[in-house]
Amino acid sequence: MTTRILPVVGDADAARSIATLLSQLPDAEPAAPVADSTSLIDTLARLAAESIDELPEVVLVHERIGPVPALELIREVALRFPAVGVILVTTDAGPALFSAAMDSGARGLVSLPLSYEELIQRVQAAAAWSVGVRRHLGQGGDVFTGPGGTVVTVSGAKGGVGTTVAAVQLALAANASGMSTALADLDLQAGDVASYLDVQFRRSVVDLASIQDISPRVLQDAVFVHPTGVELLLAPGEGERGEEVNERSVRQIVSALRNRYDIVIIDCGTQMNSANAAAIEMADTTVLLTTPDVVSVRATKRLVRLWDRLQIRKAEETVTVVNRYVRNTEIQPPLIERITGTRVSRVVIPANFKELQGAVDAGRMQDLESKSTVKQALWGLAAELGLVKAPEGAEKQGKHKGDSGAVAVRRGRAKAQR
Repeated sequence: MTTRILPVVGDADAARSIATLLSQLPDAEPAAPVADSTSLIDTLARLAAESIDELPEVVLVHERIGPVPALELIREVALRFPAVGVILVTTDAGPALFSAAMDSGARGLVSLPLSYEELIQRVQAAAAWSVGVRRHLGQGGDVFTGPGGTVVTVSGAKGGVGTTVAAVQLALAANASGMSTALADLDLQAGDVASYLDVQFRRSVVDLASIQDISPRVLQDAVFVHPTGVELLLAPGEGERGEEVNERSVRQIVSALRNRYDIVIIDCGTQMNSANAAAIEMADTTVLLTTPDVVSVRATKRLVRLWDRLQIRKAEETVTVVNRYVRNTEIQPPLIERITGTRVSRVVIPANFKELQGAVDAGRMQDLESKSTVKQALWGLAAELGLVKAPEGAEKQGKHKGDSGAVAVRRGRAKAQR
């Protein structure tokens, strides 16, 4: 039997060394090394979309891979592609790391410097396990399959800029277009998604925090199926319990959500912590809400710089959305784009709280009228982000004009750049 092996190693010298040794293994078919965790997941997702039989039997993960740490990457591969045997290549093959790797889903460890005898033994064992899993793995049951959906995080530059309203409406728009949609509340101390959608549900994201392997069945038990069809993973009712949700658990939760739903919207609130930072790092699209005033734009700039310093998200990879927009404001979207270095959405959300007040006070954002300009703009934003199919002519809805703010931009520049 031919064993297909995919090495995952970022260092060029280590990649050449591993590739050379793999080429000497009998009945081995090594692929070209992939250089980072993102490339690995994308490659496996593409192969899995064709057929489970297209996946390699063995994946070798080098300990210095990034940006996702090696053990977290192993956990994600084991969760999303359970028929793949993963081996960790490491300089530390001690019992503590061995135990951690096994808990993450690895099928073995190989010590550096590589030994031919150890490598062939581990590869053959992982390949045999992989073949056995594929023989018995069904397509329904209790495993995740497929390439996974789109994850969008929604954050606020500061409190009160409309983060939760935006997240809720994006989820409602995606669901209404026929996408299976989850809305997760990772504003762990002050999450209000449940209040905005008139939900009383005892389970929350905390119920998943301590679970090592989140199967579809376990995930389904933790989510609330809203009457609109959106499935909700709520923040804990007791804010102090948010501390139980850490970076590791969020990575696993986001991976599980991505593999079950077409669209995953995550409300990250305005407070930064390791949990929502992990979600932002994993997201396909990061949305940052601001308002066109000096204080909010300064906060936007600070947050974008913080993400960049912590290597969470680059400024150019962030989509800034201007909420409560009015044409005669001094600070216009083009100025915000220049100050923050982000891409400002073409869709802006008009300042019209009167449209929202009844739905907000009743806790029924799903009942917001279709003629509401705020709703139309937010659903237009969903189309711009690729979460729904934009109806013909909708692209014009909510765009800022850019030519009306030239004088105002000059007046606002000195204030906002300080």
